[in-house]
Amino acid sequence: MPANLPPQYFEAEKRYRQAKTPEEKIEALEAMLAIMPKHKGTDKLHGELRRKIAKFTEEAERKAAISRASFYIKREGAGQVALLGLPNSGKSQLLAAITDAVPEIAAYPFTTRTPNVGMMKFENIQIQIVDTPPITARGSRIWLNNILRNADLLAIVVDLGDHTTPQIDIVLNELERIGIVPPDYPIQDTVGKRQKKMLLVGNKSDLADAGLTWKQIKGKYPNFPAVSISAAYGNNLEEFKKIVFNALEIIRVYTKAPGKKPDLTEPIILKKGSTVKEAAEAIHKDFRYKLKYAVVWGSGKFDGQRVSQEHVLQDGDIIEFHI
Repeated sequence: MPANLPPQYFEAEKRYRQAKTPEEKIEALEAMLAIMPKHKGTDKLHGELRRKIAKFTEEAERKAAISRASFYIKREGAGQVALLGLPNSGKSQLLAAITDAVPEIAAYPFTTRTPNVGMMKFENIQIQIVDTPPITARGSRIWLNNILRNADLLAIVVDLGDHTTPQIDIVLNELERIGIVPPDYPIQDTVGKRQKKMLLVGNKSDLADAGLTWKQIKGKYPNFPAVSISAAYGNNLEEFKKIVFNALEIIRVYTKAPGKKPDLTEPIILKKGSTVKEAAEAIHKDFRYKLKYAVVWGSGKFDGQRVSQEHVLQDGDIIEFHI
């Protein structure tokens, strides 16, 4: 029986031949497997590809054991958000829609072979977005650990056109395998694991029946912040940015000198619940020791209220420090 391989298979095969690293070869082989029709005529080829994947996975793991520390993306902006999901969920298209990054986007799976980084503008701040290869790609698991553990927020992107695959369960299971669990994970089972803030992103909301799929997802995962978008058509992207900002649990605080107008161009980024003392430390670690008092506009009982160092700040507050 002939294999009847589609053109996309030969494109992936070409990438395999041009690949220089074990990780690149694995990604191309995984793509070939995903594209290849499954019937008796492809059984032999299927087994051959699996053997090659096993070979290059072993080689990649040996390499990663030596250089694991190099898989690190320096945090920039007000926070770092990692996009993760299954093949063809639309992560790369989302990155391109909300940042100036130009990732490779294609209709076949496993297009993203290495992390892509871009900066997303939200109002007057920048948030770093990291698009990761599919979490189920064998070559990715070797080094995804560092990236996902260092990120401030994990955004799980799901394809709303896929009505059969339990995408979120697969992603959560893969995360647990590398020691990452959601904030609502049973406390008795978190030993040796790291809890991470997570956001659900339903992509391709423009497709038929996407609304029904999204309703089912929200019903199954009510404790996750969630937003439905279409990266291809730009639907609801501003809401996505707002929900990312809220999920990061950060605030923007502005400073002013006595008798002058506040500087509203470069806010101090703090964790939600931070105090005046922590804002002073963010400017300089020794600044709080010199601080006599502060005046706050915004979260005080009235504008220009004198407050203590323990006063809890809110997003948009303006502080005047007195030393």
